[in-house]
Amino acid sequence: MKRVKVVVVGAGVIGFSTAVCIAESLPLCAVTLVADRFSPDTTSDGAAGIMIVSKYPDIDLERQKRWFKDSFDHLLAIAQSDQAPEAGVMLSSGCEIFRTVPAETVPFWADVVHGFRFLTESELKRFPEHCFGQAFTTIKCECSAYLPWLEKRFRRAGGKVQQSHVNHLQELAGTYDLIVNCSGLGAWSLVGDQQVHPVRGQVLKVQAPWIKHFIGDADGLTYFYPGVHCLTVGGTRQEGDRRLEADPAESEDILRRCCLLEPSLAKGKVLGEWVGLRPGRRNPRVEREVLGTQGSARRVHVVHNYGHGGRGVTLAWGTALDALGLVKQIINETGPPEARL
Repeated sequence: MKRVKVVVVGAGVIGFSTAVCIAESLPLCAVTLVADRFSPDTTSDGAAGIMIVSKYPDIDLERQKRWFKDSFDHLLAIAQSDQAPEAGVMLSSGCEIFRTVPAETVPFWADVVHGFRFLTESELKRFPEHCFGQAFTTIKCECSAYLPWLEKRFRRAGGKVQQSHVNHLQELAGTYDLIVNCSGLGAWSLVGDQQVHPVRGQVLKVQAPWIKHFIGDADGLTYFYPGVHCLTVGGTRQEGDRRLEADPAESEDILRRCCLLEPSLAKGKVLGEWVGLRPGRRNPRVEREVLGTQGSARRVHVVHNYGHGGRGVTLAWGTALDALGLVKQIINETGPPEARL
């Protein structure tokens, strides 16, 4: 029986999540994941990995909620299993605080996380610059552990991994029947997507084991999230900035801002700094396309799944399931009869 050859481009949390979904759900597909960088050298590896999301402007809200809920349910099952330590997935409680009361005090994801409530006046007293807050329990996923765990799961499902550089998606057309593009920032060159741009993020890794709960300013720039071994303390969000070197002045400013929220953080030990370029885009691109190949009449089907910005971990499994659905559509329309679903 002829198998459908599928290639997934990209080894971050979006790429491996999508590859696992396809390999486990479609055994008639031979799935290969191709990337030039793997963990611990991906953008995902340094991500805070906390499941908090904000709205994208042009995507149906129900679809966004489904992405978030599917991802939350997937990671919650891991967090409540014996795989949690190896996968780096844990429940995390804390609060998000606001300098002005938001237009929507109850976000669309409030009934997905656990125990959502407003902070009391007494709780807000410790944040004199803020007038409103939300407390809840969500999930933290540490990709430095999660990505190797996903790779093992992918290989168990029969997936293959190849380290190589791809210049254009069309160069894969002669080898594979279907391409799944999870290239993140690489989509700018791979498919010429001018909407994709770097968003520089700098964080610190800090040892402060007495801090058990996260606090995040709703502006998305000041936060700390306790993890398995240390806190992720941030941050920056610098559009169009491609600097990959840590900026000492920015590290100092990050600590200053976070210590205003949690003074005891000043007693913590800075273990290191990390800089990554998030794949910024107005909206994630999760859709199918047919690409022509240069010098040939052959056309190749592509499923895109990229452009999540700083919400890759938060939405990875949900958008991977959407991408899987698009792959199924293409196979049903174009694949050999025995592979159709």
